[in-house]
Amino acid sequence: MASEQGGYQAVYDGWKSNPEGFWRAEAAHLDWIRAPEAIFDAKSGAYGRWFPDAICNTAANCLDRHIAAGRGDQLALIYDSPITGSGSKLTYAQLKREVDLLAHAIRGFGLEKGDRAILYMPMVPEAAIAMLACARLGVIHSVVFGGFAAHELATRIDDAKPKLILSASCGIEPGRVVAYKPLLDRAIEEASHKVETCIVLQRPQVQAELVAGRDHDWAELRDNLVTQGAGPVEAVPLQATDPLYVLYTSGTTGKPKGVVRDNGGHMVALHYSMHALYGMKPGEVFWAASDVGWVVGHSYIVYAPLLMGCTTVLYEGKPVGTPDPGAFWRVIAEHDVKVLFTAPTAFRAIRKEDPKAEHLARYDVKGLKALFLAGERADPDTVKWAEDILKVPVIDHWWQTETGWAIAGNPLGLGMLPVKHGSPTVPMPGYDVQILDEAGKPVEAGKMGSIAIRLPLPPSCLPTLWNADERFRSSYLTEFPGYYNTSDAGYRDADGYLFIMGRTDDIINVAGHRLSTGGMEEVLASHPAVAECAVIGAKDNLKGEVPVGFVVLKSGTNAASETIERECVGLVRDRIGPVAAFKTAIIVNRLPKTRSGKILRGTMKKIADGDAWSMPATIDDPAILEEIARVLELKGIKG
Repeated sequence: MASEQGGYQAVYDGWKSNPEGFWRAEAAHLDWIRAPEAIFDAKSGAYGRWFPDAICNTAANCLDRHIAAGRGDQLALIYDSPITGSGSKLTYAQLKREVDLLAHAIRGFGLEKGDRAILYMPMVPEAAIAMLACARLGVIHSVVFGGFAAHELATRIDDAKPKLILSASCGIEPGRVVAYKPLLDRAIEEASHKVETCIVLQRPQVQAELVAGRDHDWAELRDNLVTQGAGPVEAVPLQATDPLYVLYTSGTTGKPKGVVRDNGGHMVALHYSMHALYGMKPGEVFWAASDVGWVVGHSYIVYAPLLMGCTTVLYEGKPVGTPDPGAFWRVIAEHDVKVLFTAPTAFRAIRKEDPKAEHLARYDVKGLKALFLAGERADPDTVKWAEDILKVPVIDHWWQTETGWAIAGNPLGLGMLPVKHGSPTVPMPGYDVQILDEAGKPVEAGKMGSIAIRLPLPPSCLPTLWNADERFRSSYLTEFPGYYNTSDAGYRDADGYLFIMGRTDDIINVAGHRLSTGGMEEVLASHPAVAECAVIGAKDNLKGEVPVGFVVLKSGTNAASETIERECVGLVRDRIGPVAAFKTAIIVNRLPKTRSGKILRGTMKKIADGDAWSMPATIDDPAILEEIARVLELKGIKG
């Protein structure tokens, strides 16, 4: 493996000097029905296609390959659900059996290679089984986060045009049960594309009403197939360039963007990342504490760990409240987790509830090798806190739904580089990352600019958007010809380390000075009483924009709100300077977030500016935006 051929710089330079040779060597670790002769075709698609003549099956590489190697009895998946007080474990052989049975059922409803299926599922093993069953048949799956609003589900039904929807009777959140079936029924009614078939998993907490002729009970279908003696399902041969899945991400026009992931490049890059970046070996336990509805769940709950022959943890719970801030430590100790991958917001939540990490003392987490963070900027204060309590490397890394794996990270498998807090370290092999000015010219070290990736993108990155090639080009490839525009802003230091300072939208213009709200957030987060924070740029008649900080305090903070607000303003003015014009820090009980933990800064800005805004489909708790609006009004900021 490339990770055994030297440290990071040697591997990165080796990739750069011979990219096709690099990816040919990585592809050799996987099973191909027809191995790739051509590695990259620059003339295909928007910027080229990977492994254009190869034939493969992702599900076979996730399951059959390991069983054939004699590891069928190894655990493949651990389901841990503190929210229901239940759990289960499946070996590779058992997981393949469940995948085969569901594949029989899906094929029985007439689906074949190239057809689409939408998965609208909670965090249960059947979600992973459904993804793998689709992959086995060449049916393109599109996972929609369980509990998404009916209208949002309907827009995805109309875009993907599925023949089948796989769902469940409910999802379970702390303190409430979310019935999925009424949402699903409303979405099907609203959508102009009419879905022929639904398979519904009945959970004990809610029994869904099934529509005769359209809806089918998941367990009944399975049991009938077992009774009929259904055997294995052969993995369907697929072009490496055939889509594995479509994952929708919010579009600026309101129409969701369907990110396409192909089969061949995806499995090669994800397999590579497991050993090179995460330092994992077959048989070890990997836990991505995310949801299958997000890209992290696709890549690192389901596909990458199984491609590597690891054991993956599927966790139905929260970092706090199920039952306490020791929830993550229990899972690590109980299942001997080697690497945990989660969002910084999860650790901020744990720190807020248990700032001294007293719950950690109850568990033996000595088996943990590293913690990886991604999804939001990992503020240095949170990273340092996690380092102090866990005594293992805490690695910030940066990537996007569009890329499917890390653009930049600190590669555990290639030999860790020195940590610089606030930086996701360096580009991974495969990514030629540049910082560009508005004219598309590279800027010098230390200067802020737009972060772009020189084409071609590496394997696993999106080749296009679903049925929207022109939209793909205009969204990502037009602003800087020859580059993919990440829409993130940041800089590179003299050592080549990247610093991601936020979306380009989060760079605010204060009296002609371009300033990073991410930099201000780092300063606010360093205040000893602050659990988490967000900074937005609010409209200002004199300066164009002025920064406004929102601060959530740690549990047990006794100081007066006015004192902390004053100290926060002082910190920013001391460390960034008067140029920041930072005069307003507001203490709030909580910040509005998506279900994946991203803070809704854009919506907060619209409220502050008095602009029209709509409720984001991905919001975790809509009531928080009303709280933000009230606080802004009290401070006299609301436009």
